[in-house]
Amino acid sequence: MTHRKIRCITSGMDWLNYHHLYYFWTVAREGSIAKACEELRLAQPTISGQLRMLEDDLGEKLFRRAGRGLVLTDVGQMVYRYAEEIFSLGKEIKEVVRGAKPERSPKLVVGITEVLPKLVAYRLLEPAVKGTDPIGLICWEGKLENLLAELAIHRLDIVLADAPLPPMLGIRAYSHQLIECGVSIMAPPRMAPKYRRRFPRSLQGAPFLLPTDNTVLRRSLEHWFESHAMHPKVVGEFEDSALLKAFGQAGCGVFAIPTLIEDEVQRQYRVHLVGRVPTIRERFYAISIERKIKHPAVRMISQAAQETTRGKINGGNSYG
Repeated sequence: MTHRKIRCITSGMDWLNYHHLYYFWTVAREGSIAKACEELRLAQPTISGQLRMLEDDLGEKLFRRAGRGLVLTDVGQMVYRYAEEIFSLGKEIKEVVRGAKPERSPKLVVGITEVLPKLVAYRLLEPAVKGTDPIGLICWEGKLENLLAELAIHRLDIVLADAPLPPMLGIRAYSHQLIECGVSIMAPPRMAPKYRRRFPRSLQGAPFLLPTDNTVLRRSLEHWFESHAMHPKVVGEFEDSALLKAFGQAGCGVFAIPTLIEDEVQRQYRVHLVGRVPTIRERFYAISIERKIKHPAVRMISQAAQETTRGKINGGNSYG
């Protein structure tokens, strides 16, 4: 077969340029083109050009500007996950050829919805990483719709969310409730005594930090306020729960958290309990494509969640 014939055959196939992919992977891993240049010992125009060629080849933008830096787009995050696996396998091939016996721990790839509190995610996943059998945990954060798309093509094992799978999305998946708890109202030390007295009536006009309206907790709190004719003063709305707690720690207002993480929030953010509302129920779910969970790490998480004490409502002020 002549070289000309070979070119004719290969030109009809849609090959991915792995050099371009490797440069992309390095930029994403290092966090900037400048750092990738140092790692690869290449000039910035070279890497920038390779990235543009990969984006042109895929027909999608992989990065977007954020201030002076770059962040991955949703497509970029998906491509990065593929690249991570491709180059990890490439490294393993070299080790095997050289006679090494790589130790590959079972992997659990988890999608975490961006509205799920990080401390809740940690509490749910903790049994998998602290068990007797080592688990390679990989966590990705994003919007529920994007994570479910990844789940549908088996790129994720589960998705952790604060609500069950919305039926209108038309994705064949199943929601498994992991745990349920009440809600705790927290405040910085100088504010807590004031609002602890006569709780919950003390919250009338109180400066309140709320999650954004795309969360279950926000809707539940608004219903509770309305049912008890309370009108707190909303001084901030936050999609990032960690940022909300940071503002609470700084003394900007009171805020609500799942009782499940009450102890951790008090220690980490140095805030005090104002009161508990056990009638507001926070529920957290693992969404999978399996009706019955089979992944051993997910079974471990589910079992540990069921054994966790639910509704930590003893002590402190409680109100229905």
